[in-house]
Amino acid sequence: MTTHAITVTVNGAQECLDVASNTTLLQMLREQLGLTGTKNGCEAGECGACTVLVNGEPVNSCMMLAVEADGQEVLTVEGLAPEGRLSPLQEAFVAHNAIQCGYCTPGMLITAHALLQGNPQPSEEEIKEALVGNLCRCTGYVRIIEAIEDVAQDGAAKGGQ
Repeated sequence: MTTHAITVTVNGAQECLDVASNTTLLQMLREQLGLTGTKNGCEAGECGACTVLVNGEPVNSCMMLAVEADGQEVLTVEGLAPEGRLSPLQEAFVAHNAIQCGYCTPGMLITAHALLQGNPQPSEEEIKEALVGNLCRCTGYVRIIEAIEDVAQDGAAKGGQ
């Protein structure tokens, strides 16, 4: 198997890795970097459990080859909690009990983070549209949407901060 030397910035840290041609970004994150927050749900790009941000855009990491991440910036769910402190979005998910089994949660958080970065005050419809690629079988989405709305409202109350 051919390997490739890549350099990728993951959660703010530059990583130099050798990856096989067929290694997915998901496999690289979990197996080579030990970042197991990103989940392997379907390996077909259908469930969103493996969602990460690549250059600020949500990507199903099970569908992207690691070599395609060469030179890119990747943010995983671990990167939302620098120094172990939960982000306001993560705190809102906890406060709203938007976490049932938790399997979809990392992908939901990353997708919601991307949404709020681009649109700090989304409508309920915009939140639903953003989450269309993230499947959840436990929560019914209501609490997830409420958590995202709360973070948007708190940001608006703090002048968008």
